[in-house]
Amino acid sequence: MSESGSCDAVVLLSGGLDSSTALAWAVRKMGWRCATLAFDYGQRHRIELDASARVAAAFGIVQHCVLRVDLAAIGGSALTSEQAVPKDHQDKSSIPATYVPARNLIFLSMAAAFAEAQRATRLVIGANIVDYSGYPDCRPEFFASFAKTIKLGTKAGVEGLDLCIETPLIHLKKSEIIALGLELGLDYALTHSCYDPSADGRACGHCDSCLYRKQGFAELGREDPLPYTI
Repeated sequence: MSESGSCDAVVLLSGGLDSSTALAWAVRKMGWRCATLAFDYGQRHRIELDASARVAAAFGIVQHCVLRVDLAAIGGSALTSEQAVPKDHQDKSSIPATYVPARNLIFLSMAAAFAEAQRATRLVIGANIVDYSGYPDCRPEFFASFAKTIKLGTKAGVEGLDLCIETPLIHLKKSEIIALGLELGLDYALTHSCYDPSADGRACGHCDSCLYRKQGFAELGREDPLPYTI
């Protein structure tokens, strides 16, 4: 860790399965001192913000920040509008309605600013391309390109303090991600993955996020601790 910095890494922590596993990897496998960053962006599944706080606390994170950015005002996604969330649909041939326009581009930009202020040298994001839902901002080439942009567009980058983007889950299947989290002592009961939870917080069991999560636990022969409506 830089002597003037307050953390080694900034972890984007939505409270979902992937981001929580990425935090477990950063803290318990890599031994980094981490700050976590969640976003209140007008998502219909705001319950994930409670999950992010629970997970951060479980890993002893002192600096857990929630930033507000109104992506609902921009529109274009079922996650930030009244548009129906697709159910029982795992077609990767097209970008689904749950895609939020430029979400990772926006979040990583804000996370880079936060990391620069902290003198952190790493951004950790739990993106993966195996089980993902067709989002263009979850591809390795996007992260490689953005890392170059950070270097060109920040004071830290110009002064030689490179900010690396770490994507430890990028090539893992959902079952492999879960297995890694369990190995690192992550309690998945603290997490929440559903895009369209019920009023009492139970997962729908039919959106893409629920389907991939359930499939991952099933492949491991493990019970998913997340409560579902069915």
